[in-house]
Amino acid sequence: MNTINTPALGVIEGFFGRSWSWGERQAYAKFFALNKFNFYIYAPKSDAFLRKYWQQDWPSDIKHELITLHEAYSSAKIDFGIGLSPHEIYIDNSHTSARDKRLQLSERVKQLNDVSPDILCLLFDDMRGDIPNLANLQIDYMHQVAELSTAKRIIFCPTYYSFDPVLEKVFGTMPENYWQDLNKNLDKKIDIFWTGEKVCSTEYSTHHLIQVNDLLGRKPFLWDNYPVNDGAVKSKLLHLRAVNQSHCRIQNHVAGHALNPMNQPWLSQLALASLPRAYREQSNYNSEKALVDIATELFITEPCGEQLAEALLQDIPLLQDKGLGKISEEEKAELIKRYSAFPQNVFCAEIIDWLNGGYVFDPACLTE
Repeated sequence: MNTINTPALGVIEGFFGRSWSWGERQAYAKFFALNKFNFYIYAPKSDAFLRKYWQQDWPSDIKHELITLHEAYSSAKIDFGIGLSPHEIYIDNSHTSARDKRLQLSERVKQLNDVSPDILCLLFDDMRGDIPNLANLQIDYMHQVAELSTAKRIIFCPTYYSFDPVLEKVFGTMPENYWQDLNKNLDKKIDIFWTGEKVCSTEYSTHHLIQVNDLLGRKPFLWDNYPVNDGAVKSKLLHLRAVNQSHCRIQNHVAGHALNPMNQPWLSQLALASLPRAYREQSNYNSEKALVDIATELFITEPCGEQLAEALLQDIPLLQDKGLGKISEEEKAELIKRYSAFPQNVFCAEIIDWLNGGYVFDPACLTE
């Protein structure tokens, strides 16, 4: 009898554009607990103190919000993570520069320890990669961080985290033996993020994941770019459907699975809630039934919840397939009218806001 692996399941707030509010992040503690998620990772691209100004600690008010957020997740028995992206730390690798950056990185990790994350991620995505000896430069920084961090789990995101050719197109030619060097030299206790065959993969085959396991010398930790919608095309869509059938067959082939949500926190819950269900139900998982069940459960306490669930399920072809720019002005007006009939409903407010252009594409997102 085959043993079924139960990897850690969670969400990484790792998108470009309009961020979630602190209140929305707090509210997610209950959602995660109800849906049996294991972790949340704070890594919004809009937090400059994790990216462009990574050497600097957060202002006291932001740091207080993070500590409070961690406490909320701890109370819900959800692991709390942080994703640090030391922007192009390795570009100038002269002796003096490298020494200074190592000191800065050490100091920043100590500041992150003040928040006591359970998970710490060092993220080298969205950075230039055509650098000689890139893998070993990143590994040195990774090992430095792992040694200093108080987090119980460390995750590394490589610059080339997929077979998708768009990564070399945007970030330069991948150095020879990049993945092989990661396999050989990166501490096996450190997980590696991977997005699949594409940056935004629609499904995951066991064959592909076995191939990546052999390549990296460990099971990949999936960074699943669904239902995220921060790209030039995807920002015009609301990804509401449940994860597809492939997600119920990969339990034994991943170290963990993190979904990257939409800019819309409440609407993201429709797709997010389906991941633990797919892992739990395995061969019995049906994505269409999952969506109906999740919509019903999410809206059950809302006034006119049944009508809202019915309307939303009916409108998915317009919201997820057609989207902004393709739906007619008449269709748009009808949608706004329909969801305005549910005042004070956060799900409907997000639909209306999106229809009215409230979620503008962030051109910093390069890899759709």
